[in-house]
Amino acid sequence: MIRVGVIGYGYWGPNLVRNFVEAPGAHVVGVSDLRNERLNLVRSRYPAVETTSDYRDLVRHPDIDAIAIATPVSSHFELALQALEAGKHVLVEKPLTASAEQAERLIDLAERQQRVLMVDHTFVYTGAVRKIHQLVSSDELGQIYYYDSVRVNLGLFQNDVNVLWDLGVHDLSILDYVVNQHPRAVSATGMSHVDGQPENIAYLTLFFDECIIGHIHMNWLSPVKVRRTLIGGSHKMIVYDDLENSEKVRVYDSGITVNNNADSLYQMLIGYRMGDMWAPRLDVTEALQTEVRHFLDCIEHNQSPITDGHAGLRIVRILEAATRSLAGRGQLVELPSSDP
Repeated sequence: MIRVGVIGYGYWGPNLVRNFVEAPGAHVVGVSDLRNERLNLVRSRYPAVETTSDYRDLVRHPDIDAIAIATPVSSHFELALQALEAGKHVLVEKPLTASAEQAERLIDLAERQQRVLMVDHTFVYTGAVRKIHQLVSSDELGQIYYYDSVRVNLGLFQNDVNVLWDLGVHDLSILDYVVNQHPRAVSATGMSHVDGQPENIAYLTLFFDECIIGHIHMNWLSPVKVRRTLIGGSHKMIVYDDLENSEKVRVYDSGITVNNNADSLYQMLIGYRMGDMWAPRLDVTEALQTEVRHFLDCIEHNQSPITDGHAGLRIVRILEAATRSLAGRGQLVELPSSDP
C-alpha cells in the first residue's frame, strides 16, 4: 500500500485526491491547504483523511510515501525539494518548476534519493494522445511535417503565469511525447490586454532539425473554446479535437506527391491524394486515473515515468526560451540540447 499526501486542494487538488482514493494500492493519508474552507470540503467528503494548513505536516509525516503537489507554479520547486529531501516520491502539477535550473536540481536530487519524480502532463495519459503516439510510432503517418494547434477559451486568467506557461504546457507535452524529435529553436509573440497582468494571448513557433515545424496558438480571450490539433505526415494526417464527444481523433489518408519533371528543372508537379477517413477506437479511461496508477506503478516497480523529471525539464526549457522570445517580440531563441 502506497500512502499519499496531497498539498493543495484548490482547482486541481480535488481531482488528485479523488483518483488516489479510488486507485487500488493507494491510501490518502492527508491533505494540506492554506484555506480552512477548502479543508472543510475534504473533511466532509473524506472524514478519514487528515487535514492541515501546514504542508510540512505531510512532508514530515512518517506514514506518507508520496506527495502530490497541486499549488501555484512559484511554489513547486520548494515543496518538491522538501518532499524529496524527506525521502518521498513526488508528483508535481504542470509545469514542473518555474525555471530549468530548478528542474535540474529536482532531477538530480530524485536520482540521488532513488525516488520517483513525475510531472502532471495530464494530456499525455488521455486515450486520444496515446493513440496518436501509437500511430506516429508505427510510422502510420510517415515523416511528420507539422504540428499545428489552437487552444483558446474565455479565461481562466492566471495571475502568476502567462498563457504560454498555462495552456502552452499541454501542447508542448503532447508534442514532446508524440514526435520523437526535440525543437532546436523557438519564436514567440503575444500581448497582455489587462494592465499589470501576464500575456493573455500568444503564438509559439517551434523549429526542428528535421523538416518539422510546430505552431501553437493560445488565448484566454476567445469568445469560444477550441481544442483542435492538426498533425500532418507524408502518408497520413490527423485531426485531434478534444471537445468532440466521439471521434476525438480522425485519421485522413490524404497528402501530396511531388513529381519532378526530368525535362525541365523549373517544372514541378504536385499531386493530391484524397483517401478515406477513419476514427480509431480510444480508451475512455479518465486521463488522471491512468496517470495516478502509472505513478503508483512506477513507485512499486522502481521505474521511470513517461512524464518524468527530464520530460518536465524539456518543457520548462522551451517555456523559458519562449518567454525570452516573447520579450524580444518574436526574436528566434536557440534551445540547448535536450536531456534523455
